[in-house]
Amino acid sequence: MGKIVSIIGNKGGTGKTTLSHMMAHGLGLFDMRAVAILTDTFRDKLSKQNRNYLPFDARSDENMAQAVAKLRAVGHWTGIIDGGGNRPEMDRKLADMSDLVILPFRDSHEDMRTVRRDLDRFPNAYALPSQWPTNRWAEAAAQRSVHNLLANYGSRILAPSYCLSSSKLLLQDLVPPSLPRALHNAAREVAMQALELLGIEIEDTDWLPAVTAGASAAYAPQASSSDPSILYA
Repeated sequence: MGKIVSIIGNKGGTGKTTLSHMMAHGLGLFDMRAVAILTDTFRDKLSKQNRNYLPFDARSDENMAQAVAKLRAVGHWTGIIDGGGNRPEMDRKLADMSDLVILPFRDSHEDMRTVRRDLDRFPNAYALPSQWPTNRWAEAAAQRSVHNLLANYGSRILAPSYCLSSSKLLLQDLVPPSLPRALHNAAREVAMQALELLGIEIEDTDWLPAVTAGASAAYAPQASSSDPSILYA
């Protein structure tokens, strides 16, 4: 059967849609067939042009049932469901049908408090720091917040997806025919984490020296320190 990954969470604005398209794009770069499944009624359907994955509009119950049935009938596709925010009942429904549940959160205390509740609601889910700061001091502050608020969930926190302005290109209706290498590498990294959690191996590892982390190096909370350089040893 095909695999289903749901990217959900009760709070809006955590980067679920961006992460969904980055993961689908990353899977496409590994020559895997992926579909980014839209469920958020406040977003628009996107064009297939210049994408290496298929956007699918599942905002109706009929289309959602069609997408799930198709994925379960084939063994070579992965569906990435963008769950939308502030829909706890839909989150539960999507989690129940998924092989992997990912809960993105940003570097605010509000996001971390919310994802903490979602991790309790979905005990098999993983949290992923999304649109994470790249400035070393800002990241150090973010990691201290993770330590203070999510210390009990360290084994379920994945490596961050860092803030990358070019990720917005995947959310355009018409994607440019050429995308930056940094976006390709970030998308591969996100996809790689999902593949590892799904137990799917890939052969293409030529890109690995270009990235900094993977699912095997979870973003586990560390001891708080006033010297952020400890995070970059």
